[in-house]
Amino acid sequence: MSQDLFQAPDYYQLDELLTEEHLLVRNAAREWVKREVSPIIEEFAQQAKFPKSIISGLAEIGAFGPYIPEEYGGAGLDQISYGLIMQEIERGDSGVRSTASVQSSLVMYPIWKYGNEAQRQKYLPKLASGEFLGCFGLTEPDHGSNPGGMTTNIKDMGDYYLLNGAKMWISNAPFADIAVVWAKNEEGRIKGVLVERGMAGFSTPETHNKWSLRASATGELIFDNVKIPKENILPNKDGLGAPLGCLDSARYGIAWGAIGAAMDCYDTALRYAKQRIQFGKPIAGMQLQQKKLAEMITEITKAQLLTWRLGVLKNENRATTAQISMAKRNNVNMAIHIAREARQILGAMGITGEYSIMRHMMNLESVITYEGTHDIHLLITGMDITGISAFK
Repeated sequence: MSQDLFQAPDYYQLDELLTEEHLLVRNAAREWVKREVSPIIEEFAQQAKFPKSIISGLAEIGAFGPYIPEEYGGAGLDQISYGLIMQEIERGDSGVRSTASVQSSLVMYPIWKYGNEAQRQKYLPKLASGEFLGCFGLTEPDHGSNPGGMTTNIKDMGDYYLLNGAKMWISNAPFADIAVVWAKNEEGRIKGVLVERGMAGFSTPETHNKWSLRASATGELIFDNVKIPKENILPNKDGLGAPLGCLDSARYGIAWGAIGAAMDCYDTALRYAKQRIQFGKPIAGMQLQQKKLAEMITEITKAQLLTWRLGVLKNENRATTAQISMAKRNNVNMAIHIAREARQILGAMGITGEYSIMRHMMNLESVITYEGTHDIHLLITGMDITGISAFK
C-alpha cells in the first residue's frame, strides 16, 4: 500500500482568496482522502467495486449536500466550499466524487428546491447522513444529449401514477435507496418523480465491463408499471428546466472536481520526474519534460482562477448555465490532457496501478462525456454568444 504524498499546487497563491472556513473545509476533505480513499482506491478500481465503507466518511466531511441548510441535515456551506470538497474527493477518484455529486446536486438539490416540506423532512436528513443513497434518472438508452425526447412516462390512475420506461448510465443506481426520475405526463410535460427501492416493478441492473469509473457503481433504472404515490411527485417545478437546473449544480461541482484529478496527475509526474534518472540526471532537468510540467501548472492555475470566479458568481446567484458549461468543458478537457502528458512522463510506469495517473485518465474519459458532452457544452457557449441555437 503506497503512501499518499500529494502536495497541492497553488502557483498563484489562490489560498489567499479563500476564507478561513473554506480552508478548514478543504483541508478536512484533503486529509480524509489521504487517509481513507488513497490507500484503498486502486484495489477497488482494479476489482470494479465501489468502496461502500467510505460512505459514512463522505457524510462526515460534508460531501452530501454541503450547501443544503442545516435544518435538513446539510452543512449549510457556500458554493465555494462545495466546490473545494468536490476538488479534493476527485483528487482521490472521479468515481467517488460522482457518488457525492449525484447525492448532493442531483438528488438532494431537487428535493430541496422542487420538493415540498414533507418531502424535504422525509428524505434530506437521511441523504445527508448517508443512511440513504440516491440516484438521478434522466438519460435514456435513446436520449442522451437530447433529454427532452425522453419516452419514460407517468399516467394518472386516480389514486396514484403509473410509471413506465427506462434510464441508462445511472451512477449509484445498483444500491440507491431513492431515485429522482424525470418522466413525461400525459400532456408531455416533464415531471420529477421520487421512486423508492422496493416499489414493485422497479429494478436497477448493474452495468458491467466498464474501463472507466471502475470504482463507481453504474446501472440502469427499469420501470415496469411502477405505482407512484401522488405525494412522490416534486410539486414546485416541472418542464425540462427542472432537471437542467440540477445539472447546473452538478456541472459546477465537476468543474472543481476535474481540477483535483489534474492536480494529482501533475503532482505525481513532478515528483517522479525529480526522482527518475536518465542520461546521468533527473528527467525533470530535460527541456521537453519541463515543457510538459510548465504547461500543466499553467493550465491548472487558469482553471483554478476560472472556477474560483464562478464560485463567487454562484454564491451571488449570478452564475449562468453557459458560464457553468464553459468551466465544466474547459476544466475536464484540461485535466484529461494533463493526465495523458503525465502518463508520458512516467513512461511505462504510468500504466500501472502503482500510480494514479492511468486510473484518472480512464475516469476522465467518462467525465468529459457525462452531464453534457464536450461538444454539447461548446454549442451551449456558441448559442450564448451568438443567440442562435445549433441544436435545432
